[in-house]
Amino acid sequence: MATLESLQAKIQRLQAQADALLAKKSSAVIAKIKNLMEEHGLTTADIDAHAGGKKSAKAGNYVRGPQPALYRDAKSAATWSGRGRAPAWIAQAKDRGRFLIDGVSAADRKPVVKNPVANKAVVKKGPTAKKTAVNKAAGAKVPTKNAAAKKAPR
Repeated sequence: MATLESLQAKIQRLQAQADALLAKKSSAVIAKIKNLMEEHGLTTADIDAHAGGKKSAKAGNYVRGPQPALYRDAKSAATWSGRGRAPAWIAQAKDRGRFLIDGVSAADRKPVVKNPVANKAVVKKGPTAKKTAVNKAAGAKVPTKNAAAKKAPR
């Protein structure tokens, strides 16, 4: 049976062989990359420019994730980015401009482009759909089936 020391020595020899093999393969890959770069006239700066750096989570022009604070409460020093539900200290304020952090204006923020399809009114399908849509557009009240049923005597 092998002893612990002999097994550890064997592991060290195998690890050294693995490191040497890895270094040989990586040097071959690096040489191939250098040849390709010279062949196409590229530099590392070209690679960095095309890599794009850090990717940000974007959906359209709406940047996701934590945002810089735009508003600060003078009493508690609590901050708010202007997204999501407004905290209690600013929720009832008529003029939020007095809470703006110095150096940041609301005009500096990019507007959020909303989906134009979501803003369209939903028109029900059916025989009276055109009448209902026209009446709603004109501002007239349209009785519902429940209202008509309540008025009719039984």
